[in-house]
Amino acid sequence: MSTVQTQGIHHLGLTVPSIHESVEFFTTALGFSVVGEKPDYPATFVSDGHIMLTLWQAKTDTPVNFNRHENIGLHHFAIQVRDVEALQQAYESVKNYSGVEVEFSPEDLNGLPAKHMMCLIPGGIRMEIIAGA
Repeated sequence: MSTVQTQGIHHLGLTVPSIHESVEFFTTALGFSVVGEKPDYPATFVSDGHIMLTLWQAKTDTPVNFNRHENIGLHHFAIQVRDVEALQQAYESVKNYSGVEVEFSPEDLNGLPAKHMMCLIPGGIRMEIIAGA
């Protein structure tokens, strides 16, 4: 039996078609801050104070978008907000953001004491925003 004690995700690395568009989305729509960058890679690091995202620039003009039904890899990532009011604010902020496709607006999460929404962020990565549970 392992004695390793993990403490959650330190950061999540996402390859994106445009660092600039992704940084703008996270800082403008969700209030993240730029906390670092590595221009020669290139990568930019953004954080909401709880999680850090590493945004890596794809090195192709024709990236292959992930298909959650056919590919192995990241199905989606979920960002937690403090309550249902914050979830609604997040929804209002992202629903008309250029390049965002809302999959569904805030709704109950399978009978749990939580609500969530799902969207594709600019570049096509699937993101969930969740309050509760």
